[in-house]
Amino acid sequence: MKSNDQADANVIVKPENNWQEQEVDILKQVTSILNGDKLDGVICVAGGWAGGNAAHKDFVKNSELMWKQSVWSSVIAGSIAAHHLKEGGFLSLTGAKPALTETPGMIGYGMAKAAVHQLTKSLAAKGSGLPKDSLVAAVLPVTLDTPMNRKWMADADTSTWTPLEFVANLFWKWSQNEDRPASGSLLQLITKDNKTELITA
Repeated sequence: MKSNDQADANVIVKPENNWQEQEVDILKQVTSILNGDKLDGVICVAGGWAGGNAAHKDFVKNSELMWKQSVWSSVIAGSIAAHHLKEGGFLSLTGAKPALTETPGMIGYGMAKAAVHQLTKSLAAKGSGLPKDSLVAAVLPVTLDTPMNRKWMADADTSTWTPLEFVANLFWKWSQNEDRPASGSLLQLITKDNKTELITA
């Protein structure tokens, strides 16, 4: 939603646009930047968090926000992959371990992330519209070790937080066709005592 001066190119998402308008606008920008080149990988790490059960005053508002942040972004990433991924490239989406089961205290979040899990399976299946031999997988973190999480959860036990380097390294390996999981995998990132394991859901 804002420019990153460390990136080689920026595609700016207009939050005031509806879902279809966002897709049209983003695909136009990506097509122009790539100028006929194809991508090794498409990685969607967009998302956010909001809580609330059905009695919460912002139940529907938060559910809508979660849908926009997690589902809109993941579907658009799928569209980018269908148009611009190389054969044998990879698409990574971001699910959530809690969404493998019920989430009564954060219904909107759980629902949106469960939709991302379903989308991952569908995009990995035959006839999904993705290029030949594509890998589609979702990473399901519990808590990532980000500056914002450290700021908001200053007293938490960070030995159970997954380092961003671990996730980046995973994506790099997949781009090099190394240690790839089965397409459609939902990969839980479980960190304990500062050691991270990938556990397929």
